[in-house]
Amino acid sequence: MKHITYQLETLTCPSCMAKIDGMLKKTEGVQSSQVLFNSSRVKVDIDEAVIDSTKVKERIEALGYTVLKEK
Repeated sequence: MKHITYQLETLTCPSCMAKIDGMLKKTEGVQSSQVLFNSSRVKVDIDEAVIDSTKVKERIEALGYTVLKEK
């Protein structure tokens, strides 16, 4: 399992947070996720045998959010 934190450009409302979290919870290979509204961060634990961090980033960006950096 790998832990990743994505810094997003901005989260403007709680429904944005719920949208990202809901998508991640349905994504195969994502073990857990936490979307932090106040800091515009997304914390994810993934199974690298199933999905990689690039695919998770692409899925977040497909919802219309800009990922500034990944740690």
